[in-house]
Amino acid sequence: MPDYPTATPGVLTSLNSGAYADTGGTGERILVDYKDAIMDYKVTDLPVMDFFAEPMSTDTGGNIDITFAQPSMKLEMLDEGNTPQYQHTKLRSERISVKEWGIATAVTRRMIEDSRFNEVEMALTEARRAVDRHMTEHVVKVIFGGAADTTFGTYAITAATTEANLDNFANNVYGGFFGASMAAADINAEGSRLVSYANESAARLIRGSYYNAVNSGVGAFALADITKAIDRISTHGYNATHLFISPAHYHHLLNIGDFVTAFTAAQGGQAGAAANPTTTLNNPTNPFHTTASTGLVGNLYGLNVVVNAWVPSDRIGVFDLSVKPMVYVERRPLTVEEANPGFGIVGSYMSMRYGLKVVRPSVGAIVINA
Repeated sequence: MPDYPTATPGVLTSLNSGAYADTGGTGERILVDYKDAIMDYKVTDLPVMDFFAEPMSTDTGGNIDITFAQPSMKLEMLDEGNTPQYQHTKLRSERISVKEWGIATAVTRRMIEDSRFNEVEMALTEARRAVDRHMTEHVVKVIFGGAADTTFGTYAITAATTEANLDNFANNVYGGFFGASMAAADINAEGSRLVSYANESAARLIRGSYYNAVNSGVGAFALADITKAIDRISTHGYNATHLFISPAHYHHLLNIGDFVTAFTAAQGGQAGAAANPTTTLNNPTNPFHTTASTGLVGNLYGLNVVVNAWVPSDRIGVFDLSVKPMVYVERRPLTVEEANPGFGIVGSYMSMRYGLKVVRPSVGAIVINA
């Protein structure tokens, strides 16, 4: 059986009459069991909307503005007979770009008539999977900031990316968590996303949410990276709840916990770090020994650890998901329409109109294996 290319200029149907190579040709005859024809590969699921997004709907097209309240009022000490000054609510606005996305499937009337399978069901099933993959990839690239993508228009965020670039809609329509180069003057400043919290010092509040890991290399994992993320999220009044890692990071984490490799100062992040929080992984009752289909594999420092192949292998994400970091605005949900009947294509066009953006920069931290 020949190797299939990554692109299919023609349509290879179950009639084995389509082209599968740039030079054309006929597919070999293959017996396919009907039950497996609909579910022929495992879908890697990462329910990004459940994890990261707060859904909203709107009847207005184009860009959407969402307003958030910020701390602004405080009590005053009054002299006898005086009245306090009038105070107003301070607001912050976030603009979300809404665009249309669509997919067309190559199902014709002849394919329906002559095929041994339900071509429409197969095509629509795969199209819906494509939508799921699209949404997952879009959200992951926005949340983790790991790659510039011309299709999505995402921005490649590094530890050196400034807050001004992340906060500027013209530069980055998807926003992000706190960037670098913030100053004490930015706290509570007009137009700033950074606000003071409790008794935290300015030096701690202005730390960015994107920082390089202790160790470099794909999948490198150090416990100090996680504790740093927990600290930076807590600085702004939130408590980290979830740790998202790739299979490469999970491999290194298991090596630490099961002592396949020596537990080193570099992994712990401090000299003589004897308190290994994953030591109890050797206990078969520890949840790390049970990998659920959801990707939740256990707890580390009180964080729910989620392993998924969609997570970039060079980035780790720590979040407080009791408050969703992203807003997902849906102008029109996924709809299926009939394409131009002159070409004999039936019910094969589906599209949706939506926008998304990171709007709560305080609830996440991204560790980068630079």
